[in-house]
This record gives sequence, C-alpha cells and structure tokens, in this order.
Amino acid sequence: MKYKLILGALCAVVASSAAAKASTLEDVKSRGLLNCGVNTGLVGFAAPDATGKWTGFDVSICKAVAAAVLGDAGKVKYVPTTGQTRLTALASGEIDLLSRNTTWTFSRDVDLKLTFAGTNFYDGQAFMVPKSAGINAAKDLNGATICIQTGTTTELNLAEYAKLNGIAYDSVPVESSAEGQQKYIAGACDVYTSDASDLASVRSSFKTPDDHIILPEMISKEPLGPIVRQGDEQWADIVHWTLDALIAAEEFGVTKANVEEMATSSNNPEVKRILGTEGELGKQFGLDNAWAKRAIAVDGNYGEIFDANLGEKTPIALHRGPNALWNKGGLLYAQPFR
Repeated sequence: MKYKLILGALCAVVASSAAAKASTLEDVKSRGLLNCGVNTGLVGFAAPDATGKWTGFDVSICKAVAAAVLGDAGKVKYVPTTGQTRLTALASGEIDLLSRNTTWTFSRDVDLKLTFAGTNFYDGQAFMVPKSAGINAAKDLNGATICIQTGTTTELNLAEYAKLNGIAYDSVPVESSAEGQQKYIAGACDVYTSDASDLASVRSSFKTPDDHIILPEMISKEPLGPIVRQGDEQWADIVHWTLDALIAAEEFGVTKANVEEMATSSNNPEVKRILGTEGELGKQFGLDNAWAKRAIAVDGNYGEIFDANLGEKTPIALHRGPNALWNKGGLLYAQPFR
C-alpha cells in the first residue's frame, strides 16, 4: 500500500514537473510566430481582405498579443476555425490562442479544460428576419424554419427558449456565418439566429440591409473572450493582462497616437506601470516592461479597436452598450495594474 502511495506521489511530481516545463510562451518565442485561431470570415471580427490581410476586432487581439510577446504585430499566423473545429484546434496545440467570438461557459471552462483569459465582448443571442415577414418579436416564431450554426451555444439556447415559450421550429444546420448567410438569403430558412453582433455583421454585407431586421429580444447572455489551454498560467496571464491593458488604456486616455508621449509625460502611477516606465510588471511573467505599450501601439486602446471595426461609423454600426467602460454605463474595466 505504501509502495503504491509513494509511486502515485512520484508520478504526480513528474507530471507536475512536465506540465511546468510546458510553456506556450517558450514555444511562441522559439517559433517566432503566434498561431492565432480566428473566424473563417466574419466582417468586423475577423476576415481577410482581397489581398489576404486579416482585419477585425478579434484580429486586433491577436496582433496585440504578438506585439507584447514578439515585439511585432505582424508575426501572426491566422488559422481560420469553424464553430466545430475551434476548440479542437486549441486543445490539440494547432493554435496558441483562440481569438474568435466564443462564449465563456461552464462546460468549456471546466469539462473541456480551457481557460478564458477575460471577456472582451458582451453579447446575446438574437434573431434576424426579413422585414417583409411581418415578425416583430421572438415569440412570433412558431412554425419557423431557423438557420443555426452547429457546435455553438446557440443550438441549446434556442431549444431551451422554444421549450419555455411553446415554440415549434425546424432547424437548418450551418457550419459558418457565410453558409448561414447564403442559406438565409436563398430562402432555405425563414430566420437566422446567432449572436446579435454576428447577425449585425452578416446583415451589413447584404445588398439591402434595411430589408432585414434583428428582433429586439436577446434570449441569452454570451460573454465572448480569448481562450488558451488550461494548465499554462503564465500564458493565460499574458493574454489576460494584454486585454486588460487595452481596456485600461481607454480609461486613462492612452491611445495609439499618444502612447509614446504618455509613457514619459503621465503623472498617473498606474499608467506608468502599464507603459513600463515604473515598476517591472512585465518581468513577472517573462516579458520586458514595454509589452503593454507595444500592444496598445498596434491598433490603439479597446475603444479605438471597437470603433474601427464594429462602431457606429462602420457598416455594422454597433452601439457600445454593455461593452462601454464601467464609468460610462458599461461592464468593462481592467483589474488594477499594481
């Protein structure tokens, strides 16, 4: 019995030691490239242009992490993933970071052994219908045929909402926003359901966006955020605090244009710590002290990234809503840098 206990303890120590040696940061640095999982193509969040250049809200997170870790926002390999392949790609090590509109849920966190490095977008599931259908509320969807992405939280959300509200429906499974858009426009389904931001992105690409409406009800809470593998706390911290640096930068008025100036002129001790002119925060997780300054310098602070990709002056035209800063009526704030 004692032998078994000693052997078990030894195996645990060996396993712990092996886990401690496994470092995503070391892998990324030695490779000189961040493998970042993104959407296959969702305008505003992640999509390649005609030249193959990736842009979008989630893409900016990949770039910020690459700048923080490698000193170069261009050192990113973008790996397109679907709702069904994204989590497998992360768990298998194909990607180092998943920056793709993915909901933080209990089972993904606990059962799938993934670590969400924060929430960067507060969303909810909604429904899009042709204006000509005369549907004004989600409870009017009885008998509808609904396009829905497989491998997503929207499947279960819809099933639960329909059961609670006595709604019968037929589902049309799709694997991506692009396929959902095609089938919806072709009339293969009466309704398209997804995160409200996804629907806004899809609608913005239509020839006549005003012919389609997103119903006002949101039937779920969808906190979206970047994800890493469980068991590498150093890497999880780097991604988490890079995101927080972008959020804090907006609160403190640090922008892409003034980040260099603020690094030397600001009298705010927290700004100095974030930008690396006071203390040694970067050293605590294996980076230099200018990591956050580089991340902010890429595409700006959180507000700049949101406005450039999703904001009211873009075709997607999203209001900040819950994604506004905490001191402006929203839910966003960064943990203290100290």
